[in-house]
Amino acid sequence: MAMPQNSTRENGFCFTQPLDFSCPSPRAGEGSARGRDGCSTPVSNGLASSGAPSPSGSCAEPLCRPTPAEEETPLQEGIRYVSAEGEELACGWGGFTPGCLQLCNTSKGVLFFLCVASFLQGMTVNGFINTVITSIERRFDLRSYQSGLIASSYDIAACLCLTFVSYFGGNGHKPRWLGWGVLVMGLGSLLFALPHFTTGQYEARSAAQVGVCGGNQSLPCSQAASSLSSYRFVFMLGQFLHGMGATPLYTLGVTYLDENVKTNYSPVYIAVFYTAAILGPAAGYLVGGMFLNIYTEIGREIDIAPENTLWVGAWWIGFLGAGAASLLISIPILGYPQRLPGSQRYIVMRVSEAHQLKDGSHKKASDPNFGKTVKDLPRSVLLLLKNPTFIFLCLAGATEATLIAGMSTFGPKFLESQFSLSASEAATFFGYLVVPAGGGGTFLGGFLVNKFKLRCSGIIKLCLLCTVSSLLAIFIFFIHCPNMPMAGVTQMYNGSALPGGHLSLAAACNAQCGCLQETYSPVCGTDDIMYYSPCHAGCRRVSENIRSGKKVYHECSCIDKALLPGSGKAEAGKCTSSCAKKPLLLCFMFVVILFTFLSSIPALTATLRCVSDRQRSFALGIQWIVVRTLGGIPGPIAFGSMIDKSCLLWQDQCGEQGSCYVYQNSAMSRYTLIAGLVYKVLGTTFFVVACLLYKPPPLESAPGSSDASENGTSDLQEHKPSLPTEEDI
Repeated sequence: MAMPQNSTRENGFCFTQPLDFSCPSPRAGEGSARGRDGCSTPVSNGLASSGAPSPSGSCAEPLCRPTPAEEETPLQEGIRYVSAEGEELACGWGGFTPGCLQLCNTSKGVLFFLCVASFLQGMTVNGFINTVITSIERRFDLRSYQSGLIASSYDIAACLCLTFVSYFGGNGHKPRWLGWGVLVMGLGSLLFALPHFTTGQYEARSAAQVGVCGGNQSLPCSQAASSLSSYRFVFMLGQFLHGMGATPLYTLGVTYLDENVKTNYSPVYIAVFYTAAILGPAAGYLVGGMFLNIYTEIGREIDIAPENTLWVGAWWIGFLGAGAASLLISIPILGYPQRLPGSQRYIVMRVSEAHQLKDGSHKKASDPNFGKTVKDLPRSVLLLLKNPTFIFLCLAGATEATLIAGMSTFGPKFLESQFSLSASEAATFFGYLVVPAGGGGTFLGGFLVNKFKLRCSGIIKLCLLCTVSSLLAIFIFFIHCPNMPMAGVTQMYNGSALPGGHLSLAAACNAQCGCLQETYSPVCGTDDIMYYSPCHAGCRRVSENIRSGKKVYHECSCIDKALLPGSGKAEAGKCTSSCAKKPLLLCFMFVVILFTFLSSIPALTATLRCVSDRQRSFALGIQWIVVRTLGGIPGPIAFGSMIDKSCLLWQDQCGEQGSCYVYQNSAMSRYTLIAGLVYKVLGTTFFVVACLLYKPPPLESAPGSSDASENGTSDLQEHKPSLPTEEDI
């Protein structure tokens, strides 16, 4: 790799205070251990130079000149790259640092491995978990609140670990924290799959055919929890390890990327990193759905189809694969140095954009010894709490996280209800929206910051513009599709209106069938009306449509109407909606998701820039705690509570209220609009306040340069403190 240079011709940067960069002759036996920066002399901040005691000298000469022997000697296997402080800069494990590995010892190499790690995290936690949770409930006799505890264990672990990891990891060896975190995440995935191998074979309990009029309508209630439900603690521990392992990824991983690239390239790198994290859940849904079409006991023949409520798919395969992949990817991450070769020049040239506190206490964070002990932790927290820009960026992030968490949880349900889709069709539609809108918006946000070389105040204004745009687009939820007519739920069997909140499933046409409300299995009659079940439609015979594979019910007495008696038919599933507003709704939902994700990377970049360099990792940790506790965790609860108010038909589980079967579309759109408006208005307000309260460092003129910033703007560098010489150390 070429020796890093720092001259006025490359970056237009000049120190305003004298620097002493001495470069003495190497001691005997150290010729092969000279640093990539060109010196082995220990000086502050890991810099080395040709030894110019004056500002003009430090600008005119390269940071360190290589000796003739270094210019002639090619890089060989086993060579050691050390910083001027003597720290190892070669990629490897201990003393094993072969030359071939140094090809990956670049910012692009780090980005690749971190992208793979974030992809695996997103695929496992946000993809596989959400896909297989129903199968796990069925296999291990879990109730919904128990599966909810499993899902929330991830956020609980993350909140508990964030302060510790971001504070000590931010001042430590970041790649080691990252590598061990990915390894712990892999162990969590393997532990999550363990119950499949420690339990007996799954036996699908045979049940009498229910649902057809005149058939056996008995449905046993299993109130007592089986011994299998105790496996929920194993799943919770697996999720807890997922949360612990992923904690360094989105705090230390982001700051490690930010520290090792140019400031104006940093948003692009971070955007690519987060885009991989967004594509992970999409892959998790796709791959997890494929595995669920395989019977959980591989190799056994079974006479039930995946559509059967007793079917349990191979939920555990994805966790085995993701766990093994995480263990493998942790190995190269553990081999990276504390900072990449040549990255020190980016730190030296960095423009400080930290918010300036009136009492000047922000300067404490510039102390090289600040943050290395536990006693500095309260002071670090206090400095962040005194930074109003940081606080309001955190609050804005929490409101956006609430919307993202709520929409990701209930977005498919919204589409399912509005367009009368099956659960799988709704998930597919939502995936088509989220992958291009979420992934594209994330990458585009980082690209815009880099393209226009925005400073901190400009980045916050970009976030404000995105939030206002999504706020305007969210008014599309004034529009809704009408409910498909459903006998006994949205209308009477004779077609007359049904009072809201009242069910009338019993009618003269099904009075002799003995139908149970517990057996919800909607069918679509030839009269384009939905019925609660084949029994409630008065159907007496069932066959299978060879072409579509769906069940077809015959002799349905409630569907006769103008047809000949006994000739009514119904097909399993919901009636197809012909809502003309469907393209408009999907288009504006795409816009809302696009602009919501478009502000994510700029907001993250603004957070990194409004705090001092030494507090970046810790600031991200605190921000994640705020975002999770105020946004990620309560978001689905808030949205769920609002949407449940629009429920027309609740599940009846042995006398207990279960989940909602049918929603009133108009009420669902109205409550979604209210929730969206509240959080978008709050987010807009927080961004406005953050922008107004932000106080950038004072602009100063750098001698001999009209373009001092690597961003290409006229905003100049802050004064850098002079570095101590060898005698000082």
